Amino acid sequence: MKTKVSAGTIARTATLAVTLLNTILTAAGKNPLPFSDTDVYSAVTTVATITALVIAWWHNNSFSKEAIQADKYMNELRNGE
Repeated sequence: MKTKVSAGTIARTATLAVTLLNTILTAAGKNPLPFSDTDVYSAVTTVATITALVIAWWHNNSFSKEAIQADKYMNELRNGE
């Protein structure tokens, strides 16, 4: 039986290889990546902010008393209660 390697396994292995190569080149005094630490920080912060924004937008955020009661009722219906 032929097994198929998952896309996640390939992505994790490629990421490991790139980060290992980066570490080796940095230890040798080379700067293999054409951007600064500030650029990396800005990119990671932007991605984290966008991720938090999408998650907060996607989920049902009930603030009013009526909305919270409606959520409870909806969950009861889903659970067959």
